[in-house]
Amino acid sequence: MQEIAKWERDGAVAILTINNPPVNAISREVRAALVEGVNRAAKDDDVGALVIACAGRTFFAGADLKEFGKPSTKPFLTEVVDTIESSDKPIVAAIHGSALGGGLEIAMACHWRVAEPDAKLGLPEVKLGLMPGARGTQHLPRLVGVKNALEIIAFGNPVTARAAHEMGLVDVIAEGDLLQSAIAQANKVVGRPPRRTREQVAEKVDDAVYDEFARSNSRKFDRLDAPPAIIASVRAATELPFEQGVAREREIFLKLREGPQNEALRHVFFAEREAAKVPGIDSVVPREISRVGVVGSGTMGSGIAIALHVAGYPVTLYERDPAALDRGCQHIRAVLEANANAGRMTREAADAALNALQPVTAMEALSDVDLVIEAAYETMEVKRAIFSELDRIARPGAILASNTSYLDLDAIAQVTSRPSDVIGLHFFSPAHVMKLLEIVRGVETATDVIATAFVLAKCIGKRAVLSGNAWGFIGNRMLAVRREQAEAMAVEGASPAQVDKVMEAFGMAMGPFRVGDLAGLDLGWTPETSSGSTIRERLNEAGRRGQKTGKGFYDYDEKRRPVSSQETLDIIAGFARDRGIVQRAFTDEEILDRLLWPMVNEGASILADGIALRESDIDVVWINGYGWPAWNGGPMFHARRTGHGEVIRRLEELGIQPSAGLRKLAEENAP
Repeated sequence: MQEIAKWERDGAVAILTINNPPVNAISREVRAALVEGVNRAAKDDDVGALVIACAGRTFFAGADLKEFGKPSTKPFLTEVVDTIESSDKPIVAAIHGSALGGGLEIAMACHWRVAEPDAKLGLPEVKLGLMPGARGTQHLPRLVGVKNALEIIAFGNPVTARAAHEMGLVDVIAEGDLLQSAIAQANKVVGRPPRRTREQVAEKVDDAVYDEFARSNSRKFDRLDAPPAIIASVRAATELPFEQGVAREREIFLKLREGPQNEALRHVFFAEREAAKVPGIDSVVPREISRVGVVGSGTMGSGIAIALHVAGYPVTLYERDPAALDRGCQHIRAVLEANANAGRMTREAADAALNALQPVTAMEALSDVDLVIEAAYETMEVKRAIFSELDRIARPGAILASNTSYLDLDAIAQVTSRPSDVIGLHFFSPAHVMKLLEIVRGVETATDVIATAFVLAKCIGKRAVLSGNAWGFIGNRMLAVRREQAEAMAVEGASPAQVDKVMEAFGMAMGPFRVGDLAGLDLGWTPETSSGSTIRERLNEAGRRGQKTGKGFYDYDEKRRPVSSQETLDIIAGFARDRGIVQRAFTDEEILDRLLWPMVNEGASILADGIALRESDIDVVWINGYGWPAWNGGPMFHARRTGHGEVIRRLEELGIQPSAGLRKLAEENAP
């Protein structure tokens, strides 16, 4: 046997323990050890049953990432699964931690499954634009039925061992020692014929079950290739003999694996892991964060407080206006109550979070917190005044963070005596829902402060990306370019509805004008400074300030559904006349080019300027913060797949000068 595997005996039961830290990824060596172990058990007359277990913290948690995108090597996972299932001696899986992807396919090939109560089992391949390819879509319906199988495979979310036991996926919940429970189960079945999953019947269901599943999840599955493929493969399990169903599964799997969505989603998978790798932060000790202060109880401040509370952080919420503070606290209570009622958190956790909320109207109450996150009005004057006060109040070593979306972090830090403790934590609204957190590094921000920010992001479930200090940072700097192009096209004759339709057809959750209305067109606008020099100013002057006023670029009905507005079109047409612009018709293709490629052009400049560490970080920002479709890989991935030379050509056709950064990318990636 290889060193990766350990062979032991307990009477008539052999125990094969795989040890491939940290997560027992199913590498070629692991696959070979499994085949060798099953064959060894078959040849040993003294062995009556075999237990397959894993050392460390988990059962097989999926494929080996080092093998992603490379040619498969023998023994293939399908060979491993078939070798286990065809064994004439009973095989028991001992599951702890997680059995995911190929790990669950191995477990389903075993004849009995014993799991610890807190184990998780799942088939998450759909999140990479794939589906199980080693009998998973054929085994699972036989064990848990079609409806459960569809949900587990098409959603990709793991189920608990207890839920799996109720479904029939797990045979025994180990209440004591897992290995001893698995050995006990193996002893019970010594001498009995193996209970092979393939020999069970996948009960056929009415076609309406598949149709209703697809219909009820149509928004979730929109534009994705994998879910309909999964439905087709699960259906094959009920309609075809096992071997034919397996062939059908393999055919569908290979088509998905060779498709563009798998390539894009694999890029996202690795990009999100790469984003957490910041030079220097692994070598420092993060600061301890026990209590957090939040300045501002508005939509953003209360959302940040909720995100912290859900993660178990006590929060001191400061707002100088008692009425505004009360509104913020009410919002926090309402969200935590809704989380508890929906089962997203326990009632005990919700109550504990509410008890840990300390609302205050005196900033001095922030003197003992370890981290303060400012979420006040987005003007430099306001933020500098707050940070000057925080510098006086906060204890030495406390981290002072700003949630600014656009402003110069170094200019904010300059009013303090400790700029090394100042960092940007740019949350996205609603802060307790959106996954992205831009961590903004100032010129003097200490490395351990950056490291602490990444630890905090992980604790509160955020996808963190490091940004340098520049206007708009990564995401909003690119967003401003898209907004500029969208509003310019509106003045030139494209309707907001047409522009949004093109962007949403591309895959974005919302087009730029709907986004503007949702955020509020009056952000940063005041009547005193308004000069009517942009269409946004004209709309604000007409009282059209977005969804909150019932009218912005669109009119909104009682259910906040957007309706094209003639008044808006008239305001925009009047603005065009004042500027001497003759409006014209636009093709959808021209609109898409003007929305996408100037953004990419700016992204290349952000990379060249060192604001983003890597291209893929920009993609992570746009996927997690702005609704870019993950199956498309992100704006920079999309440009790379299109070809940088082609992007340059299209920009030049639009009369837009390609940036030096984009030309550099084109040179570096020239064929």
